[in-house]
Amino acid sequence: MNKFDGKSIIARLISLREQYVGSRGKSKFARALNISPSTYNYYENNRIPPIEILLKICEVTGADLEWLLTGRSVGKKPAFGQNSELLQRLDVLFTDNPELTEAVLAFIEILCEQKGIKGGFRSGILPSKPARPGWIPVLGRTAAGMVHFWEQTFLPEPKQAITELDELVKKHIGKEIIGSVDGTVSVDLQARPLVDGIRKQQANLIQVCGQEQEQIVEFVQCEEIHKLFPDSFALHVDGDSMSPRINDCDVVILSPSVPAAQGQISVARVANQIGVTCKLIRTTKTDVHLIPINERYETKVVAKKDLLWALAVLCHVSI
Repeated sequence: MNKFDGKSIIARLISLREQYVGSRGKSKFARALNISPSTYNYYENNRIPPIEILLKICEVTGADLEWLLTGRSVGKKPAFGQNSELLQRLDVLFTDNPELTEAVLAFIEILCEQKGIKGGFRSGILPSKPARPGWIPVLGRTAAGMVHFWEQTFLPEPKQAITELDELVKKHIGKEIIGSVDGTVSVDLQARPLVDGIRKQQANLIQVCGQEQEQIVEFVQCEEIHKLFPDSFALHVDGDSMSPRINDCDVVILSPSVPAAQGQISVARVANQIGVTCKLIRTTKTDVHLIPINERYETKVVAKKDLLWALAVLCHVSI
């Protein structure tokens, strides 16, 4: 009787998933299996999936169940089967040319109908990586509240944030770009990886059509920032309290994985206050000082216990 090595099964599962949807395609793979990303992530973290999920994995990818369980394969290739090269080529085609996706898929659907083949191919040949790299979602404003994803007291772990922000970006890939303007990038957090990594002092503020009618969604497009901080997000600045460094309508870029630093420009959320604020931050044992750069504004002091979270401003974009 075969003895199954759990770690080896999980390693083959991860390898299979990476071949199928890429190194950052967990959420897409979970959708193909009709399970939540959190459930799938649980399986990749040292938990063998139940048999019905293993069968679904083999159905979706074309992998051999015996290979998945034992590492041996009889009669089938371990992944994708004979369609591997075709799927990979389609993945590259759709990634580089997202406007062709629907036309090609519609053509394949017609062929399937003529041959009496039922659907189910779409999940395997959609692009595994964003067709427009470097998109950083603009989630709100520093003085007018923020979207629901960021209204929780505790920010998500960086890995979770990456997943959720990726999903937000994917919803708008392929949408019509209705506006684009160039902006100048200025580094605010004096960290060497950031200072050395951002050599191109330019970014684009892009507006696309949203999911709802007449909705406009904004993104900052800057591949260098996104590569350094894939969990980054952006906020518009309301007001001139940080002028002349950061001005009204500038866009600040933050990351859940980079907390506020003493004496640095930060975005903070304080209990019982609407929205967030962008200020220099200094902390003592009991208090937090939120300090404006503009001398016309006063420093605000709040109890340390009332500071829900504070993130460093990595850089800002002046339009």
